[in-house]
Amino acid sequence: MEDKKIKHLEFIQLVITRMNVNSFLLRGWSVTLVAALFAFAAKDTNIDYVLITYISTPLFWLLDGYYLSQERKYRDLYNIIRQKQEDEIDFDMNATITDNNKNSWLASTFSITQIIFYGTLIAITLVVMFIIN
Repeated sequence: MEDKKIKHLEFIQLVITRMNVNSFLLRGWSVTLVAALFAFAAKDTNIDYVLITYISTPLFWLLDGYYLSQERKYRDLYNIIRQKQEDEIDFDMNATITDNNKNSWLASTFSITQIIFYGTLIAITLVVMFIIN
C-alpha cells in the first residue's frame, strides 16, 4: 500500500482541521463578544459599547479570512499530494506552492460566506445602535 502517501495526507488533513476549528472558534467568539457588548449597551443605555463592535468585528473578520485562506491552501496541497506517486512523497508541508487568487487572504476575507456572516453582524450592530439611541 502507499503508506508514505497516506501518512502525508493525514498530516495535511490535521492542518486543515486545525484551521477549520480556529475559524469556527473565531466566529463563536465574535458572536459572543457582540452579544455581550449589546447587553452592556442596553443595561447602561450607553452607545459606546456598541461602537466597540465596529472595531472587534472587522478584526475577527480579517483573522477568520486568514485562517480560511490557509485552509484553502492546504486543501489544494492535499489534492496535489493525492495525485503524486509513492516515490514522490517528501512530506513537504509548504502550502505556498498552491498559492492562487482564490487562496489569497483578500479573496478569502471577502468570500460569500464571510460577507454573509460578518456583514450580518455589522448590520445587526447598526440596528441595535439605532434602537438603543
